[in-house]
This record gives sequence, structure tokens and C-alpha cells, in this order.
Amino acid sequence: MPHSDSPNRITVISASMGAGHDGAATELTRHLTAAGFLVDRHDFLDLLPARIGKLLSGAYLRLLTWAPAGYQRIYAATEHERRPNPAVRALLRGAERRTLATVAPDTRAVVSTYPGASQVLGALRLRGRLAIPALTYLTDFSVHSLWVAPGIDAHLAAHAIPAAQAHEQGAAGVTVTGPMTDPRFTPADEDERRAARTRFGLPPDTPLALLVAGSWGVGPVREAAAEILCTGVALPVVVCGRNHALAERLRADGIAHVHGWVDDMPGLMHACDVLVQNAGGLTSLEALAGGLPVVSYRCIPGHGQTNAAALDEAGLAPWVREPDQLAPTLTELLHGPRGRTQREAGLALFTEAPGPVPAVTAMVRGPLSAVRPGRQSSSTALPAGTPGPRAGGRFGLPAGPGQPVEALRLPAAARFAARSRQARRRTVLMVAAVAATLSLGIGAPLAYAYGESPGHHFGALTHYLEDDDR
Repeated sequence: MPHSDSPNRITVISASMGAGHDGAATELTRHLTAAGFLVDRHDFLDLLPARIGKLLSGAYLRLLTWAPAGYQRIYAATEHERRPNPAVRALLRGAERRTLATVAPDTRAVVSTYPGASQVLGALRLRGRLAIPALTYLTDFSVHSLWVAPGIDAHLAAHAIPAAQAHEQGAAGVTVTGPMTDPRFTPADEDERRAARTRFGLPPDTPLALLVAGSWGVGPVREAAAEILCTGVALPVVVCGRNHALAERLRADGIAHVHGWVDDMPGLMHACDVLVQNAGGLTSLEALAGGLPVVSYRCIPGHGQTNAAALDEAGLAPWVREPDQLAPTLTELLHGPRGRTQREAGLALFTEAPGPVPAVTAMVRGPLSAVRPGRQSSSTALPAGTPGPRAGGRFGLPAGPGQPVEALRLPAAARFAARSRQARRRTVLMVAAVAATLSLGIGAPLAYAYGESPGHHFGALTHYLEDDDR
């Protein structure tokens, strides 16, 4: 542990794209602070130029809501690309100066919980502009190629399956550390269960299925709620996040127990008997920490489906792909040995590994802290006895944890002597922000539909934006 009279500083960079990345960063910050570190938190969307981060977040939400098939095409087309397309690289380059500015002189390491931030940090490391270790904490159970950034010194995974995926894609310093959740997520006894049901106005003895769809309430939630109700196995209790329109529609559909944003999510989980989820993110881990069996159903495209596949393979949550399998799966989880087995497997995630803090501490205090910028460690630590990728099953890895192994940023207006040139630059910046938003959001599925790269029509703009010496 760092000395209290001279604490070490660590920067954590997340992104408010939903709640999962921020939730992981919050827990990482809490654990690092408890270990004696000073922690600076930053939202990567705020580091993008021209306030484009919020535009991208909105475009992403609209894409998931209005064109989920388009998002699936984007995800599938880019899942195994070794390098982001030119439009994405230009956008990320625009965040480099602001990202560096967040790193105080006495900072010992930077940890990212968002792939875009990891790409920026890795690029800065490779070019020697960031002289301290950069780590990525993988928040998903499946690993998209954007998570694996050249230059990152270590990739920390909650489980051997995402660790293997990262390793296959060339990630450096892969370590299975186990997950982190808020300590309030713990198994409930019968008294706590009854008290929670009374507090939320839920029936005392009916089996309850907690249906969640992230902080945005995306996906075919109404269909899932109706199908859970029709099984007769459990009564749906739906959390809509900040999607107030969805909550109203569900109530109109006759769903009796509908919630918006819930502050006491541990309590609501204590009240319920099984979690039905569609994205495989932080809420799934919170349920597992609370001893609640998890099932994936009607998953959103892209990461929702790949996370569901990984959780299923790990034996942590079955992925129900067809409606006629929902009732028997819920029955097994609620009343059969499968539920007990999955509760035990979920709780084991949190008892068999120490979490990411020891790995971060080792990076700060160990030999990798002296790695020269631009060089990347290739060390990888997977669980003991691991037969190696694809030696068995999809990834050939056991489920248990092992041992730790500026595109849009234009120069400031003060650099331009003439007011006319300043105005022209501002106009270009505005157009660039809109163009990048469209290329990464609504425009991308259209481009893929016509067989073109999302950045196809932005080559000249990308070249202009990547030249940050103008």
C-alpha cells in the first residue's frame, strides 16, 4: 500500500455511454482510494473536441433504438478489425491533447474503462507522449477489437473468457483479476427478502423476475415483459432506467410492477428471484454478486449478444434464444439444481480473485512502471493449467480466474491572426462534428448497407483533421 504521507495518484478515464463504463470506474475508484491512492476521474466524452461527445452518445442511443440491425452490422463488420477506420482515428486523435492535460505531473498510471480512451492512451504511449503505464479494465464479458489498443501496458479482465478473447487479438499484459461491484450487492436472507418486497410494494410469495435494460431502457423490453408474464413461471418486475416513455407503455400494457431509475438496486435485487437481462453488462455482475441467477433474453445487437454468448459459455447465465425456451429455463433457475449451480458459480467470481487493484498496484510499483514510452509489454497471465486459445471449447479456457500475469481538435482561435480565418475554422469544426457524428452513428449503417466504409466519404476531412499542426 502506498505511504499515506506521499500518496500515489492514478487517473481513471471512463465514458458516460450508458452506465456500465461509469459504474466500473466508480468501483475501481472506490477500491483504489481504499488502497491509499489519490484518484482523478474523467469522462472521455468531455475530452472530445467541440462537445462532440454528447452528440455521439445521443447518436449511439438513437442507433440502438431506431436502427438496431444497423448497429449489429457495424459491430460485426468491425469486431475483428485491428485498427479503427480513418474517421474514428481522426476523432480519437482530437482527444489526445485534452487527455494528456488530465494527467497531473505526479500521476503514476492511467486506467481506462472505455475502449475509445484506451485507443487514445495507447497511441500516446507509442509516440512517447505518455511516460507512465496505461491500463485497460475490460468492462464487458466479450472483447471487441476496439478494446485492444497497441501501446496499452496491461489489459485486466473479470474472467478467463474475455481474457482469452483479448489475448487472441494481441492484447498486452492480459490478466484475469475478477470483477468488482458495489459491496451492497450481497446475497439476501429471507428476512431481507421480505423487507425488500414490502419496501417496493411487491407480492410476498410470488416468484419475481427482475427485467433490466440498462440505464437507457433499450431493446425489445415490452416483448420480453409480456413473454415473462405469459410463462406463468414468474411475475416481471421491470426497470426502465431513464426511459420514461417505455415505463408508460409497459404500464399501459398491463405490467403491474414498473420502475424508472432505481437508486436502491441492491434492495430490488434482494426482492427478486432471477434477473433477466439483455446486454450482459454491469447489472449482470451485480446480480451474480448478490447470488441472483441470471438469464440473457432478447439481447440487444452487438455487445449484448456477444456478452450473452460469453456468459453462457462461462456457465454464468444461459442465453435463451427462442421464446419457447423461456419458461423451462426460468423454471430450472427458480426451482431446479441449475439455479443453485449458477448462484455458486456467480459468487465464486468474487471470491476466487482479488479484483483489479493488486494488478494496478503492481504496475505502478513494479518494473513495468519504468517501461519506455512506445514499448509494449507482451506478458500475459492466464489461469494455471490453461491449455491455450482454442485448445478446447470456443476459447479453450476454464471459467475460473488465475494469477495476475485531436481529429476534431482544431488549434485555439488565438493561433489565427485574422478574424475571417477564425470564423472559417469555427465553421469547419462545426461541420466536422456533425460529419463525425453521422459517420459513427446514423450514417454508418447506411454506408455498410451499401458496402462502403463509414469513413468513405470523409477522407479529405479526416486528412484535414488529423493534421493537428495546422
